[in-house]
This record gives sequence, structure tokens and C-alpha cells, in this order.
Amino acid sequence: MEKQINNKTYEIDSVINGKVYKGATTVNVLNKFNNEVIAEVSYLDKETVDLAIDVALETFKKDTLSKYDRYTILRKASDLIQERKEELAQDLSREVGKTIREARVEIDRAIQTMLLSAEEAKNLVGEQIPIDATPNNDKKIAYYTRAPLGVICAITPFNVPFNLACHKIGPAIAAGNTMVWKPATDTPITAFKLLQILQDAGLPNGYVNLLFGSGKDMGDYFTKNDKIAKFTFTGSPAVGQWLKENSGLRSVSLELGNNSPNIVHSDANIDLAAKSCVKWGFANAGQTCISVQRVYVHKEIIEVFKNKLVEYTSKLVVGDPLEESTDMGPMINPRELDRVENWISEAVEQGAKIIYGGQREGNVLYPTIIENVNNSMKLVCEEIFGPVITVLEYEDLEDVIEQANNSSYGLQSAIFTQDINTALYVSDKLQSGGVVINDGSTYRADLMPYGGIKNSGIGKEGPKYAIKEMTYIKPIIINLDVK
Repeated sequence: MEKQINNKTYEIDSVINGKVYKGATTVNVLNKFNNEVIAEVSYLDKETVDLAIDVALETFKKDTLSKYDRYTILRKASDLIQERKEELAQDLSREVGKTIREARVEIDRAIQTMLLSAEEAKNLVGEQIPIDATPNNDKKIAYYTRAPLGVICAITPFNVPFNLACHKIGPAIAAGNTMVWKPATDTPITAFKLLQILQDAGLPNGYVNLLFGSGKDMGDYFTKNDKIAKFTFTGSPAVGQWLKENSGLRSVSLELGNNSPNIVHSDANIDLAAKSCVKWGFANAGQTCISVQRVYVHKEIIEVFKNKLVEYTSKLVVGDPLEESTDMGPMINPRELDRVENWISEAVEQGAKIIYGGQREGNVLYPTIIENVNNSMKLVCEEIFGPVITVLEYEDLEDVIEQANNSSYGLQSAIFTQDINTALYVSDKLQSGGVVINDGSTYRADLMPYGGIKNSGIGKEGPKYAIKEMTYIKPIIINLDVK
């Protein structure tokens, strides 16, 4: 299924119904730090993608897995991920460029995501409907169940590729669906190994079909095939909007972008706030959709806060992500690095000031802190998706809430304060899918409901909540008056 060409390079192809399918076009996948080729991936054509969808549909129709079977398979997959943790983390670090310590955290999270999905497979229940409490229905009883939708199409991103794939695959299998899955081309090794883990855990062929191809072509193939019942996508708002517009009446779950506001109020623990913003602003080189981006700081503490922010940022070790001491590695590719550099240059030309960082070395953009920004700059009004924090001053609480909400995004936000009334008031007023109090906006626990509003997406992740998105309510009515 997967062939290692040498000690550094894998040849990876798609897998449909347990069989390998090699496409005609091959692309190289690079180590994000040193640009070495680490994999070769082949792209499928439309006919083979349609075949995969047919296989998934036929497998769904013939589904023989009980809820306990699903639980057992997903629980075993969780155990196997644990056993193979270090191997997976090493591959993840090379593919994504995240530090080896960050990669281990992602694998740990994936272990939990699969375990949570396994438990939810046993909790897939409906409830009784009190139909006899309405007129002329005293001879009837009713209840509803949650039924699987069918073939789920999952499209997963490069930045947290292993765990976010588990967030789609685990709930889909737990709910009784089958899948076609397109991972990011940048991260094929861990995708392939996740499929192997599912197979080793006992998942029969046809339940998860792994497909590689260009995003544009595959999106077109998927949306034009009416045998897909639902799309679940994590990625850019532009692609998410395209997918929604082209999916017709089918169900869509979208986890898209953000430009997370983090408010540091006058009574905040400054040290805690600065450490949190540095930790979450530069994790994975800022390439997370809830990365700390806009930091609004009260004028009474802004100078002290900026000094702390620079102090903690200056202690970060930047470089080879496989080194144990490294705190931040490269971005995903030079094209994205160029984009972020251009945004920084554009902001500086408009009056912004770099107070730390800004330099580039190879594929690494050093952690960067920028002040004197305004809402018209891309660094503030759009999603940076790079290692850049912007600092903005405020005085009035109502004003900063308005500024934080002045965005087309609304995924997660944060408030730092030691006053519970302020914390709860701001949390209530912030327009985002989630609010974190006294930690950065990037915090996420895998069992919590996670998802945004506005251009940040539709629907919720977290196994319990994703299963609701991947099932439908089916009422069952029994007429007892049959004499």
C-alpha cells in the first residue's frame, strides 16, 4: 500500500476498498524545514474518484458494524495511535514543520479524539416522543432515532492534519457512515498511516477511502457526484464558500478562518496574558485558525504588556522543528511566507511598527510583534495564518468589544481579566463561537463543541457534536389500534 523508496522518501497512492490506486500525475512533498523530498504522491482522475464514492455507498448499504463494533474499532485505533506515537510525531514534524513537541501534543489529542468517538458510538440514542399527549393519538406511541446520512466527504487541512482527520473520521464511523477522505497533499504520510491504523484496528475495507488529488479538481469531482450525502471541510473561507455554493441542498460542516481578538483588560494578570499570547500566537508558526492575532490592550498597562510580550518572545528558540529545544519552526511553504511578508511590508508602509522580529531565514519567518496598526490593514482585518501578533490600544470596554466584533470572522476570542463580572460580561457580548477567559483564543479541548459564526463556518466539531451533524432524526410512530 505504501512503499518507502529510501530511508527518507515514501511513495504514496490512494486506497479504495483496501486496494491501491496510482494516479497518472505525481507531485513531490517536501520537508518544510530543509526542502528535502520526503514523499511522492499521485493524483486520481474523476473516474477513480467516482469509483471510490460508489464503493463507499455500497459499503454503507451493506453496513454490518454494530455500535459495539464501531466502539471496538475506534477504541483499538486510539490504542494503536498511542503505540505508534513517536513515529507519527516524527512524520508530522517533517510534513507540517511544527516542532516535535507540538507534533507529540497533536498525536496525544488524536488519541483522545478517537477514544471520545468510540465512547459516543455507544451513546447514539434518541428519545420517546409524547405523541399521546396530543389529541386523537392515545392509541399511538412514538420515538426517534439518530440515523447515519450515508457517504461523508471529508476534506482536511495541512496545519493539524492528523487530529483534524480524526475529528471527522471518528464521528463519521461512530455514527454509522462511510467516507471518502481527501487530506492535504502536504501531509500524505500521516494520512496514509492513519488509514493503516484504522485497518489494523479492524475497520473493514470500503468504510474509509483515502483519495489524493488537487484541491480544485477534487472539489469539482466531489460536488458533482450526488451520491455524497454530506461534506465536512476544514480550510479557507473562500474554498468553504465555494463548497457550500456547489453542494446544493446537501449538509455541509465548515471550519474556516478567524482573526482572533484577545482582550487584555486593565486588571489582567499581565504576566499570564503575555505568556499566553506568545504561546498561542506562535504555536505551529501561527498557522492555526484560532491563533492569537489581534491583541487589544488597555492603555493603562500597554507599555508593561508590550515589554513582557517582547521578553517572552525573545526567549523562543526558532529553527529545526525536529530539535527537542525548538519552539517554532517553518511555515508550510515559501508562497505563504511571501504573502505574510508582503502583508507586513504593506502595513509598515501605512505606519505600522515592528517591535520584534520580522526577519526571514530560509522557510522560517521569525515570530513578529507589530504595533501602530489599524482595522484597514490586512494584518488586522484578515487572517494572517503566520507568526505575527498585532497589538492595539484601547481605553473603553464597550469600544474594545465593538472593535473585537468588527470582523467578518467569529470563531474564538479571549478576555484576560481578574474580575468575574467583566469576564462574563465581555464573554456575553463577544460575537464568536467560543470565548476563553484568562487563556489565549487558541485553546481547544477535543471534547468541547467547536465551531464559528459569520465567515468562520457552519456547524460544530467535537465527537459528540459532530455526530449530530452526521446523522438525522428519524421519528418512528407505532399505531397500537390494529384491531
